[in-house]
Amino acid sequence: MMRNLLSKAMQPHKHIGFATATSVIVTNMIGAGVFTSLGFQLVAIQSPFAIFLLWLLGGVIALCGAAVYAELGVRFPRSGGEYNFLSNTIHPMAGFLAGWLSATVGFAAPVALSAKGFGFYLSRVLPLINPSFAACLCVLALCLMHSVSVREGTIFQNAVTACEVILIVFLISMGLFIASHQPISFVPDRRSFQDIFSSSFAVSLVYVFYSYCGWNASTYIVSEIRNPQKNLPASLITATLMVTILYILLNVTFLYTAPINELQGVLEIAHVSSVKIFGSGGAKIMSIIISIVFIGSISGMTLAGPRVINVMSEDYPLFKPFLKRNSYGSPYIAIVFQSCVALFLVISSTFEAIITYISFTLSLSTCLTVIGIFIVRLKRADSEILYKCWGYPVTPILFLGLNVWMLIYIFSEKPVESMWGLITISTGVPMYLWAKRISKSH
Repeated sequence: MMRNLLSKAMQPHKHIGFATATSVIVTNMIGAGVFTSLGFQLVAIQSPFAIFLLWLLGGVIALCGAAVYAELGVRFPRSGGEYNFLSNTIHPMAGFLAGWLSATVGFAAPVALSAKGFGFYLSRVLPLINPSFAACLCVLALCLMHSVSVREGTIFQNAVTACEVILIVFLISMGLFIASHQPISFVPDRRSFQDIFSSSFAVSLVYVFYSYCGWNASTYIVSEIRNPQKNLPASLITATLMVTILYILLNVTFLYTAPINELQGVLEIAHVSSVKIFGSGGAKIMSIIISIVFIGSISGMTLAGPRVINVMSEDYPLFKPFLKRNSYGSPYIAIVFQSCVALFLVISSTFEAIITYISFTLSLSTCLTVIGIFIVRLKRADSEILYKCWGYPVTPILFLGLNVWMLIYIFSEKPVESMWGLITISTGVPMYLWAKRISKSH
């Protein structure tokens, strides 16, 4: 394999500690979803309790997934996320297809969504700025920064994560303790259970699960994490738990501060809520700050995502150009490639279509990865590792059950976007066969 022929100079340095690994997850998770998806959910679901349960379920499932990925990451401590895990648990082809998905749209699509969110919120403050132009400019700027140096990129990542958390805590505090509240109740009633057992609830999980995407972000940079046996599980669980709490409180804040009829179908949910809390002037300031949150999200995905194809290039000579890193350790060609795909999606796709498309494909990939833990436990039942998934086998079963339930509803309600997801994955099959053929000739 090509990986065995790499010189030490080509190997990534272990320069990422617990704080940066955690911040990468937080910024990968906190993006367009939580600030935009509530409006779509409220079109079909008006029960505050059902909305609360949606976000709680999303957090529980993300924690279950994080626990499974933590064990897999400790067992197979290499960057690449699903590419690495599926290659070791199921089959190299399964890993390749997951890696192909991540390398093409798995990160580029969420980057595009966050960039669109950035453009929308910035245009609220500066109406003369075209949202798509602002989105593209943001993607290009962060691509340039992360392509230059890993060290500067991680410093920026930690700083913007701290700003994000402070911003969200401030917004929650003002909304819950200062602003006037709407006359709503989170106590379940008859309408709540009707909403919970409806197809709309399952479809709404699409937006929630998308919002929680990123809970596995540190598994894409394992090779660059110091002491991954300890820091990888700690970063996964800590970041996911933190974001779950923030998400639930954020959505409670939105519902408490603005009437449901003003939130229905609205993309810029946080802006509407901020107008109620701070007035029109304060809301403009808040929109600028929320734009900064989207910058952090794009930065985190630009840091983590390109590592997938960079790792694949170690195993498959077909991707040899993506193996290159500059003198400061940055896989700059992989970063540029991902950013170009993101720019294409910003220009060509609608917000809602991207969410459905990427949620379906990523859920398929994570479900296969979680199945891998059962295979590993059967093959290596007596193996001693420093971390094992808590609650096994209930934890992975719960994750799989709710994800499969959601996938069925997505396919039935949004067949076009779902088929495009399957087509994207299937394009990886001929690429795998081609890559294997080239590998044999080397």
